[in-house]
Amino acid sequence: MKNITLDVSKAVQFLKEGTVKGYESQVKAAQEALENGTCPGNDYLGWLHLPSSITPEFLKEIQDCANVLRENCEAIVVAGIGGSYLGARAVIEALSNSFAWLVNDGKNPVILFAGNNIGEDYLAELTAYLKGKKFGVINISKSGTTTETALTFRLLKKQCEDQIGKEAAKKVIVAVTDATKGAARAAADKEGYKTFVIPDNVGGRFSVLTPVGLLPIACAGFDIAQLVAGAVEMEKVCGIEAPYEENPSAIYAAVRNGLYSQAGKKTEIMVNFQPKLHFISEWWKQLFGESEGKDNKGIFPASCDFTTDLHSMGQWIQQGERTIYETVISVEQPAKKLLFPSDEENLDGLNFLVGKRIDEVNKMAELGTRLAHVDGGVPNMRISVPELNEYYIGQLIYFFEKACGISGNILGVNAFNQPGVEAYKKNMFALLDKPGYEADSKAIKERLANE
Repeated sequence: MKNITLDVSKAVQFLKEGTVKGYESQVKAAQEALENGTCPGNDYLGWLHLPSSITPEFLKEIQDCANVLRENCEAIVVAGIGGSYLGARAVIEALSNSFAWLVNDGKNPVILFAGNNIGEDYLAELTAYLKGKKFGVINISKSGTTTETALTFRLLKKQCEDQIGKEAAKKVIVAVTDATKGAARAAADKEGYKTFVIPDNVGGRFSVLTPVGLLPIACAGFDIAQLVAGAVEMEKVCGIEAPYEENPSAIYAAVRNGLYSQAGKKTEIMVNFQPKLHFISEWWKQLFGESEGKDNKGIFPASCDFTTDLHSMGQWIQQGERTIYETVISVEQPAKKLLFPSDEENLDGLNFLVGKRIDEVNKMAELGTRLAHVDGGVPNMRISVPELNEYYIGQLIYFFEKACGISGNILGVNAFNQPGVEAYKKNMFALLDKPGYEADSKAIKERLANE
C-alpha cells in the first residue's frame, strides 16, 4: 500500500544550497527531545506513540458505544471546541458525502457540531432542528467548565431529557472527559453516563486518535481501525530511526523553519483543491498556530480552498507581499468519476475539454497554480494523498502532529501549552461579573470608561 508523500523541490529553491541538510542535526536533537521527554511541555507527549498503543479491545469499546448511539439516534451532536471537535470534524467531512445532510438515507445519523461558539441564533436553530428528533450528545470537555461547550451541553441535556425522559437520556449522552476530576466528570458520574477518558498527557489539538476523535468518527460510520492503522504506519515512517531524508515530518519541519528564519516567510498557507479537506486545514491551523505562536515567534497558519479562493485571494498570493509560502494537499484519485459534457453551441468555448474527467481539469488547475505562484516568488510544498479514505487520513494526521512537535522544538518554544488562550477568558468573565473576578471586573470597567 502507498503512503502519503512530500515534495519540497519547489520550496528548497528559495533557500541557500544545503539548508535542508543543515537542519539535520537540529531535527535529530528535536526528535530525541521528544523521545526522551526532555523538551518543554514533556508532560504532554502522549500523542507521540499513541497510534501504536491503541488495542483492538479499546477500539471495540468505542465502536460498541458508537453502535448504541447509531441505533438510537437520528442525529448526534458533538459538543466541544478547539481540539475537542476540530479533529473529528476534519475526518468526518473529509470522508462524508458533500451533501450528507440532504441525501441522508437513515443508515447513518446526522452528525452535528456545537459548543464551539456562543452564537444565540446558532444554538436556537440547533435546538429547533432537534425538536421532536431522536438525538444524542457526545460532550467533550476535560474540565466541563469551558463556557462555549458547557453552555451548549446545558441546553442539549435539558432538551434531551425533556423529549425522552431522564432515564432514556442516559443511554444517548456520552461524556469524553478527565479520568477523575472536573465538572464534566462529576456530572457524568452523578447521571450515570457512559464515559471515555481524555488522557492527561495528550493535549486537545493532538487528541484526534483518542476517544475525542474516534467516538464521533465511529458514530459517523467510518472505520476507526483503518484510521489508526494509517497513523501507526506514519508513526514508523516518521520515527526516530528513519533516515532523515526519508522522514517526511522531519523534512517538512526543516523546510518550513528554513523558509521562516532564512527567507523571511512568516505565513504558511495550507491549500487544497478538494473541498472535502476544508476542515483538515482548520484542524491544521489550530495544531500549528496554538503550538508555535509563542514568545513573539511562529509562522502564521492560514488556509485557502482552491480553486474557489483563487478568485478572491489569488491576486494577493500572486503579487502581494512576499512573506508567504504554500503547502498544497493534493488528492491523487477521487472516489467518483464524472466526465466533461459536450455542448453543441459551445458558447463557453469549453468543448476542447469534452470527455476529460473533471479531476483532470482540477489537476491542471492545481499544477498551473503551483507553477504561477512559484514564478511569483511563493515557495511551494506538496503533500500527495493517494485517495481520501480512513487509512490515508490517519497518515496525514500523524504526519502533521510529528512535524509540529519537531518544528516547535527547532523554533525553541513549548509546543504543547497555550497560555495565551486564557487572556480573553479572563476579560470575558470579568465583564460578566463572574464570582471571584471582582477585582478584574472593577479594573476592566474603569479602563473601558476612560477609553
